[in-house]
Formats: sequence, C-alpha cells, structure tokens
Amino acid sequence: MVDSRTVGKDVTTIQTVLQAHRGRLCKLQEFELFYFNIDAENLPVPLSVFRRSHTLCVLRICSTCDTLQVPMETDCMPNFPHLKELTLSNISIADSTIHCLLSRCLVLESLVMDANRGCHRLRISSLTLQSLGVSDACSYVEGKLEEVIIENVPLLERLTPPCIRNEGFVIWVTQAPKLKILGYLSHKISTIELGTMVFQKLVPVSLSNVMCTVKILALDRAPDLDVVIGFLKCFPCVEKLYVVAFIQGNFKNALRYVSLECLDLHLRMVEFINYQGNMLDLNFIRFFVLNARVLECVKLVAAHDKYGRKWMEKQQQKLQLYSRASRGITFDFQADYGSNGSIHMKHISDLTTDDPFDNLTGIILIGIFSI
Repeated sequence: MVDSRTVGKDVTTIQTVLQAHRGRLCKLQEFELFYFNIDAENLPVPLSVFRRSHTLCVLRICSTCDTLQVPMETDCMPNFPHLKELTLSNISIADSTIHCLLSRCLVLESLVMDANRGCHRLRISSLTLQSLGVSDACSYVEGKLEEVIIENVPLLERLTPPCIRNEGFVIWVTQAPKLKILGYLSHKISTIELGTMVFQKLVPVSLSNVMCTVKILALDRAPDLDVVIGFLKCFPCVEKLYVVAFIQGNFKNALRYVSLECLDLHLRMVEFINYQGNMLDLNFIRFFVLNARVLECVKLVAAHDKYGRKWMEKQQQKLQLYSRASRGITFDFQADYGSNGSIHMKHISDLTTDDPFDNLTGIILIGIFSI
C-alpha cells in the first residue's frame, strides 16, 4: 500500500517512489494508493500505477475530498488482463473513462465505486463480475453517481449499496440469477428494479415473481414492520436479516402471528443495529421470536455508552418471552464503537467471506443469553 501521508503529499513524489522501485514492482499483483491531502484538488493519478496493469490482480485507488482524478484518455487506457478486484473511492472519473476502464478488465470479479464524482450513470456489463458495491457522494458534490444499470452480469452474487446519501438514487438490474446478498437497501433508493420486481423507496410496487436465491438481506431504516414482511415475501429464502434502526417505526400489530415461507423454513439470524431497547425495538424483536420457527440467533447492536449491568438485566427481562416459535434462541448483545452499521469497502470486495455484513469493524460482543 502506498500512503501519501508517509511518502509525501505531492503526486510527483509518489510517482518518483514508484519509479525508483520499478524493478521490484515488475510482477506487482496488488496495489493500493491512499492519497490524503485536503489542500489539493484535481491531481492526476500517477501514471506509474497503470504501467503495472499487465500483472495487477487487485487495484485500489482512494483519496480524500475528491483530490485525485483519472484524466487518462480512453484511447490510452491499458488492458488489465488479470485484474479481479477494483476499488475506486473519492476520486474524480468521467463516465467514458470508467466504462473504458471496465471494458479492459476481462476477468473482473469485484467492483467497488464509492463516493466518486464525474460519473452520473454507471452501466455494468460483465460475464465475470460477482460482487458490486456502489455509493454516491455527498449532496454538495457535483457529478455524483445517480443511476446504476446492471445488464448481462450472470454471475452477480452480491449487490451492495452500503451508503446512499441522496434521494433519487436508481438501480436497474435486468437479471441476477445467482444473487445471494443484497443490501443495504434504504428509502433513499427511489427505485430498485430486480428483473420483474420493482421497489420504490422500500415499497414493492410490482411483483410478478419472487427471488429465491437471496440468502442475506440488509435493510436501512425501513419505516415499519409491514415493509420488512413485504421483503421477506419477495425473498422467501432469506437466512440472515440485517436491519438498521427504524425511523418512527409503526408496530401496533407487531405481536400478530404470520406464516411465511421465510419465517417457517429459512430465517436463522436477525441483527438489529442501533438498538435502543424501547418498546418499538422490543416489538420488532418479539415479532420474529413469535413467528420465526428456525430462528437461532438475535443480535442486538447498541451504542457502547448504552451498556451497563442494570440496562443489560432490564433488557434480558423484557426479552424473556414464554411464547416463541423456535426453541433455544440466543441473544447476542454487541456494543458499537462507531461503525453505525456501516460496512467497510474491503468487506464488500472480499469474496472469501460468506457474509460481508458480519463482524463489522468497531462492534464488540458484550453478553449472551438464551431463552
């Protein structure tokens, strides 16, 4: 990894360092550039990075405040015959440039586009891509990503928009026959279309089919329990459900009994992030305890300053339910030291992990009890 904080904030200095070690880098397979300089603007990515394109398998280029840009003309873009993982974060890159770059990556398996500018519409077509993570930039940034079109990506298993900051974001997926992991989905995604399934701000509006391949689902601030139930109807084989705390949740009928394929046969784990322990949160948890017949574990993630012996004892008392669908449910209390449920880019791109949402950085297990 090349870090500008240690080798110098001048891009020329970074390029000089790379040139000085070009003999050692002739077979370089993994390269990560992190550029930190809040005073600079529109500095070009060192060309030395792209001169290693013929051997690179992993390439990550990250900067702060959009200080780096990829100015390369499309006719000069090199081929990346072995590149399997590409991450671009907080850089400036034009639509034509990113699409040209992707066309040169013939075996790409993982792509993360995080908070970049210059590309309004990202169109993905790849016969090898398995994981895609996308997020937009802050509202004040011009040229932020607004639309993602995924077409002809038959091997896609992960679709992860971890942090959508602005209203009106759109995701179109023509088909995803192998999709296993989906989320975080939030109300800021105005439309997400998965084949014939259409959701608008988390509400299903067109459902001519269900998607049985999805095993892990993550929702960000769903407005009420009915929305969650609607998603479980659309994805009936979900085994792990992640939910970030609700905004003004509506749980008047949370204690009702519901029979769904997902609850009856598949759902084994529920993780509730930003848990407060109030009646809204408790009703949500109780719904799954009462209805999920194969539920094994409920993880409750709360801010670390919430935790104390009395608070823990009180929560255990509230969660002791005599009526439950599954026997031997384990409750894991976890303290959040700053993750806020966010998923790190490297978790998205790491295809060796079965679940990118599991074991988030900054979360520590505090206590366990069973009912």
